[in-house]
Amino acid sequence: MDQIDRKIINMLEQNARASLKELSAACYISSPAIAARIAKLEKAGIITGYHASVDFEKLNYHVKAFIQVQLEPSQKSEFYPFVQRVPNVVECNCITGTYSELLEVVFESTAALDEFINDIQRRFGKTITQIVFSTSVDHRGVSFHDLPEVEE
Repeated sequence: MDQIDRKIINMLEQNARASLKELSAACYISSPAIAARIAKLEKAGIITGYHASVDFEKLNYHVKAFIQVQLEPSQKSEFYPFVQRVPNVVECNCITGTYSELLEVVFESTAALDEFINDIQRRFGKTITQIVFSTSVDHRGVSFHDLPEVEE
């Protein structure tokens, strides 16, 4: 990866719909060269997909929360498919500490969140929940400007 690849990644993280023409102008190389670089980044697994950012509030999901779940290792084979099926689970991370899973969730109401937490507790055990009041830094990519060149 060189500076041009980094610039492409940074621009696509800012706007996944940036055109080849826009990327080409910013990187000072041709559109076919940009397309080839993007294909190479995708093939290498560096670019894993393209996503739309959604304002959950405008879709009436007014409650965002983080739920820590205390699981036994033997429960993971049941837990992961369970949370995968719940559309309100935005992200699930296996973490260190007393609680082994950290879920980011969105719900229409605290009552709906409470129902989900009760379901998790019945099926899997102990939880701790933090409800988000506000988000000062929204999900964003990492800026790759200061990283050293990567040789292939």
